[in-house]
Amino acid sequence: MRRLLAAATTIALVVIGVPASDARAAGDRGAGTGGYPRATGAIEWGSCTEPALRAHRAECGFLSVPLNHSDPNGKKIQIAVSRIKHTVPESKFQGVMLVNPGGPGAKGRGLAVLGSMVPKQAGAAYDWIGFDPRGVGASKPALSCDNDYTGYNRPAYVPTTSKIETTWLKRAEAYARACAKAGGDLLGHLKTLDTVRDLDLLRYALGARQINFYGFSYGTYLGQVYATRYPERVRRMVLDGVVNPTRVWYDSNLDQDLAFDRNMQVYFGWLAEHHKVFRLGRTTREVRQRFYSEQKALTRKPAGGVIGPSELTDIFLQAGYYTFGWADIARAFSAWVRQGDATALKRLYDANNPKGKDADNNYAVYLATQCTDAPWPKSWSKWTADNWEMHRRAPFETWANAWYNAPCRTWPAPSGIPVTVSGETVPPLLMVSESLDAATPFSGALEARKRFPRSVLIEGVGGTTHSGSLYGNRCVDDSIADYLATGKLPKRTAGERSDKRCAPIKPPAPVAAKTVPAERLEVRKLIAGR
Repeated sequence: MRRLLAAATTIALVVIGVPASDARAAGDRGAGTGGYPRATGAIEWGSCTEPALRAHRAECGFLSVPLNHSDPNGKKIQIAVSRIKHTVPESKFQGVMLVNPGGPGAKGRGLAVLGSMVPKQAGAAYDWIGFDPRGVGASKPALSCDNDYTGYNRPAYVPTTSKIETTWLKRAEAYARACAKAGGDLLGHLKTLDTVRDLDLLRYALGARQINFYGFSYGTYLGQVYATRYPERVRRMVLDGVVNPTRVWYDSNLDQDLAFDRNMQVYFGWLAEHHKVFRLGRTTREVRQRFYSEQKALTRKPAGGVIGPSELTDIFLQAGYYTFGWADIARAFSAWVRQGDATALKRLYDANNPKGKDADNNYAVYLATQCTDAPWPKSWSKWTADNWEMHRRAPFETWANAWYNAPCRTWPAPSGIPVTVSGETVPPLLMVSESLDAATPFSGALEARKRFPRSVLIEGVGGTTHSGSLYGNRCVDDSIADYLATGKLPKRTAGERSDKRCAPIKPPAPVAAKTVPAERLEVRKLIAGR
């Protein structure tokens, strides 16, 4: 979702009469081909280049898939894939587990390591499959439109003058034109449905009758659409940070604006609780006033010459996604406010907004997918009316989000019709969400739960973290481990509510940040799209 520029028992296999121990059937023994020639599924496995994958003895390779799935014998593109094999005896093997970190546009080949983070060794029974979706990362070709699009000294987000508005409109239109030039034939084939069909070809290439799937953020939508189209090919799914399938994508971004503004209030309240440490205000109101007054001052004189009001919004936006960096942001902002030192602010901005081809690849594919999954308003008057109305209620993020998505208004590839997600015949799924997740608001998790009537939803009550599973919250993580090990889920309750309630991920200590294992940090960066 937007950026950080940011998963009964062995029931599924029984549905088609396959024993649970035979989750990996040979491709020619009844695995559905969907009309594709057998040669499409070949993967030549070899060594990986990424250090984390090499440390886990992963294999890497490429899957050839049609550029246009309506022309399966036509032009091919390559999907970069990784695999970390199961370490249990064959009799206990539970099949392939495909992982997607979200975005759309985030690289996922490195996420094959996720299995090692599942408690109780429950991940050891699966082959963990990471992949860079079409157009992303090491997949070929990879889309990049304008490597210099992000940077410092951008206009203020809020278009208080016609000059600001015109500047941003021209920037957004120019980026869309750059993608038209750079994208070629690929640009029209980056919808969620294209990646869903790639997933099914990957399933077939791996020789699996069914897949297990672990999706974060946008990856939960990818999982929902796959399950809708191929319910008989789903075994187990963990969906963390659940997308509302009825709000793709213009409306979902407006939903985010309100949710991020609320989360900033939560963060400002935490800063006020620790006024003795950060000296930014004793009440939520005082901290909020401090933030907006400093932001206004940066319009006149950027911090360190480069951190203006837009950059400050981007730095603080991270606090709306995750609690992990709360103390770092607070220390950096305090150093600027109290000492005039912008060094830490600049370091945070650079870390969360990398430059160059890789960063632009993330953004370009994000747009190429969201702009074409469903229609966007073409009339700028519609955008302005909706965003000014939302800005009055939620000023922190609204216009930043509007400009981030504005290239969709003139996007050069046609949009499709969003899939009507339905899971009546899908096996039991496990969904995870914290109550105040801003990137994928909790109402979306409830909607998805309703559409998958055998699913179970775990709620981190009162938490603001987005897609935080397998990060040390044992109430959540142990349930995931039990589900992956045996298919066991918490009991589904009646009504529109979560089925199991856990304490959320705790905010950090205000002074000394908790030490987090390096591998976990790298995984969080992948999930964040960095």
